[in-house]
Amino acid sequence: MLYQISAIAILLAFYSFYIRKIIIQRKQSIKTNQMGMGNKEKKVLWTERIMSVATVLTIVAEVISIFLTDGFFTIPIRIIGIVIGVLAVVVFAMATITMKNSWRVGIPEEKTNIITSGIYGFSRNPAFVGFDLLYISILLLFFNIPLLLISVWAMIMLHLQILQEEKWLSATFGDEYEAYRRKVCRYIGRK
Repeated sequence: MLYQISAIAILLAFYSFYIRKIIIQRKQSIKTNQMGMGNKEKKVLWTERIMSVATVLTIVAEVISIFLTDGFFTIPIRIIGIVIGVLAVVVFAMATITMKNSWRVGIPEEKTNIITSGIYGFSRNPAFVGFDLLYISILLLFFNIPLLLISVWAMIMLHLQILQEEKWLSATFGDEYEAYRRKVCRYIGRK
């Protein structure tokens, strides 16, 4: 029961930052969710749409796993899962807060500001790192093969989205983004 409560708390905390950010930006007339919408290349639109499906199915698989799976791993591994889940929430929260009004879901149609400070000084994609950590957390807590497959699929789609966003950032911000890219790693660390 402790693991179920912990996992639900982690999911609620994580997605509350996501939803809260969308609500705050909507009140400022900012269209946050631009995933799979707008006048974008077909490849970008399809990547975003498939990624959306993958992330939603992952949430469904996580919730089902929490309530229908006893857990596969030993207690120490499951505790590591809780710690990684808390880290996922912290990383994702820091990413959404640091981005301020430049945060978007999907490649934006309008130019936003490039953010290179705070947590973005250590990861070019901390929000995506947060998602990956969340998926790993729930896998360690409630491992099962369907959850593994869906989580890996979602992680691959997140990576493909990052590659699309990097092209957009390079085209939009040019030398400023390239200088940032040379200093900070895609996922974690500085060069």
